[in-house]
Amino acid sequence: MFIFVYGAMVMRGVIEEKTNRVVEILISSVKPFQLMMGKILGIALVALTQFVLWMVLGFVIISITQSLIMGDSVTDTKQLTEQMVQGTNLPEEMQNIDTKNQVFTDVMQSVMNLPIGLIIFSFIFYFIGGYLLYASLFAGIGGAVDNEADTQQFMLPLTIPLILALIVAQAIIQNPEGPAAFWFSVVPLTSPVVMMLRIPYGVPTWELILSMVMLVVTFIGSTWVAAKIYRIGILIYGKKFSYKDLWKWLMFKG
Repeated sequence: MFIFVYGAMVMRGVIEEKTNRVVEILISSVKPFQLMMGKILGIALVALTQFVLWMVLGFVIISITQSLIMGDSVTDTKQLTEQMVQGTNLPEEMQNIDTKNQVFTDVMQSVMNLPIGLIIFSFIFYFIGGYLLYASLFAGIGGAVDNEADTQQFMLPLTIPLILALIVAQAIIQNPEGPAAFWFSVVPLTSPVVMMLRIPYGVPTWELILSMVMLVVTFIGSTWVAAKIYRIGILIYGKKFSYKDLWKWLMFKG
């Protein structure tokens, strides 16, 4: 969802600049490719800033929750000890406290057993890689249309892989080593979602490297494709384009 949202922000920004004719002034100072990459990277930095803030906030909330739970456990234990000293038999209360402590211990132990460092690194890599891949394609779409209403025919092929990754997510969680999980985690259009589902269960190193390399190579290719479309379509107004027109732009060598 974040990849789609921030990628769509790039597309809307390109359409807005094209509609307001601001792009005509901008490309007098920079090349179309530089303008496109500047917008993509600028929004990427905004997204990463938001993620950092959310991670810090999440860490603070978890720390406070942990302190409260541990504080309650200590308080309950003290009260139980005082009542037992007074001769009160409270096996049920003791069992409840033990259960609470055991649940909390199991949860924290499960979290600590996760490859946190690999998950954080992979999350940043796949978010940036997936965002750059989709944002470049969204930028190309934005350069080829005059308003958001005309983007529907071009957005469907980009939306389907993300939706498909969400649909198969449950099956992949149940069988993270199956063939479907492997192929969806290697194909660049779905790997940012699916590979992140598999990493907590353990992924062979070669599969992770293959997935990352495929994502980087596909991003380079998509950027080339988007740049070809962007530099021609950004200055064309008042015309609706088809896939045939986009193909002609890709083959244009001028």
